[in-house]
Amino acid sequence: LQIGITGASGFVGRRVIQEISRLGHFAIAFSRNPANAVPGCMETRYFGPPRESSGRPESSTSSSRRTGRGAESRMNMKGLDAVVHLAGESLFGVWTAAKKQRVLQSRRDGTRWVVDAIKEASENGQNGPKVLVSASAIGFYGDTGDREVDESAPSGEGFLAEVTRQWESEVLRAEQAGVRVAILRIGLVLGKEGGAMSVLRPLFKMGLGARLGSGQQWVSWIHVSDLARLILYSIENEHVRGPLNATAPTPVRNIDFTEALARKFDRRALFVAPERVMRWVIGDFAQALFGSQRVLPRRTETVGYHCQYKKL
Repeated sequence: LQIGITGASGFVGRRVIQEISRLGHFAIAFSRNPANAVPGCMETRYFGPPRESSGRPESSTSSSRRTGRGAESRMNMKGLDAVVHLAGESLFGVWTAAKKQRVLQSRRDGTRWVVDAIKEASENGQNGPKVLVSASAIGFYGDTGDREVDESAPSGEGFLAEVTRQWESEVLRAEQAGVRVAILRIGLVLGKEGGAMSVLRPLFKMGLGARLGSGQQWVSWIHVSDLARLILYSIENEHVRGPLNATAPTPVRNIDFTEALARKFDRRALFVAPERVMRWVIGDFAQALFGSQRVLPRRTETVGYHCQYKKL
């Protein structure tokens, strides 16, 4: 299979490319700068809204990546069997009004560009993708407290719930072109190479790891290897469609999560991060950090995928 991937150079994207290669498929990256090669990908194509054509060829080749020639004027889905859409503004950082706007627009507008390109390929009779696997987030459910939720639960309240509603609405438009759609509501992604650990590792190594508030809120997580395998499972199995929770079946309380990380780095977690102080430092992002989400992957397991990493 030839599989297009947005966000290919990110933490999850790099692991997905490895999984694509391991299974004998071929990865094609989509990037704002298609002149740049992406390791593990046979080609790099333009990612973004339609722009004025330069009259140059539509897809980059090895020579165009080296010289910067071959810029595309629109997203090119020709020849792809599937698309994995991961691109989006990072949630980490201070949530200013401008940051929140970038988070929303990157997901809503980026997904719109992908789906419009897929629909255009279908309408023009091109050999376009038959399946779209898109990232979403467990922020869809809002703060669930101690209540367990699975894929049947309705959308919750808050900024991230609103972002994911708009995000998923754009994804589902691909079904109008006869494309099978799988939406992965992703929890906290863990792995040695990056993601949340790139922020947590230096803090805990310095002995500055801290539980958040009471520490009783639930953390729903997934190992990056399981997430990559779930993405490829969703592509390869035609019965997989609709929303799937990309989380391990064993959410943990924040205090247990904190203590597990401290043990990993042979440290003690002696500190507490008060919500009021964190809100002053990082703005509304504190609401996401201190929220409780006890999310179970019931439908994910029903369609046949079971996480290999079930415990921290």
